[in-house]
Amino acid sequence: MEEKQSSLLHKISKVISDFFNPLVSLIIFFIYMSIREYTLKDSMMYFIPILAMIIIPVVIWLVWNVKTGRYTNMDVSNRVQRKTLYIFIAACVIAYLVFHYIRNGSVDLVMLFILILLFALQISNLFIKSSMHTAFNIFVAALFFSLDWKMGLLWLGIAALVGITRVILKRHTVKEVFMGAGIAFMVSFIYLYCNIQFQH
Repeated sequence: MEEKQSSLLHKISKVISDFFNPLVSLIIFFIYMSIREYTLKDSMMYFIPILAMIIIPVVIWLVWNVKTGRYTNMDVSNRVQRKTLYIFIAACVIAYLVFHYIRNGSVDLVMLFILILLFALQISNLFIKSSMHTAFNIFVAALFFSLDWKMGLLWLGIAALVGITRVILKRHTVKEVFMGAGIAFMVSFIYLYCNIQFQH
């Protein structure tokens, strides 16, 4: 009976962990922000470049590397394998930031802080394999918080749940989850501060 319970817990954890991966969580936020803040045309103008320059290339990169055996799984839980993933995502985000700046004459604050979060996680990866799932979901909670505090709190709960699933699935230790959370809280705090400053 206990074996069944633990396998059920494992299955539920896998569903939560797989669904709330960094890409899906960010897409959910962008859709929410588009509906709330933009007209359909404006949100398409904003979202299509992100989709074309970041999301699709990262998904293709992940699938290709898993298929060729360079990455063990789509989670890229291996610390050594992670290095190339961080570099590739950062390159995509930088390309998008340059494109956005040339087109609009302004810096996309959300993407800039995603880049900062990536660099912070990359640095921490040299010492400890911080949980990317936990870090990104906490940052997404901050993004939601800047639009609607109730959604922010809800997503913080999701981030905590995701952190627990990472430990249950043995993808991370408790220390690695807390490290990811700590980095994300720091970056999120600076993002929210900058966001408030820009609005005034």
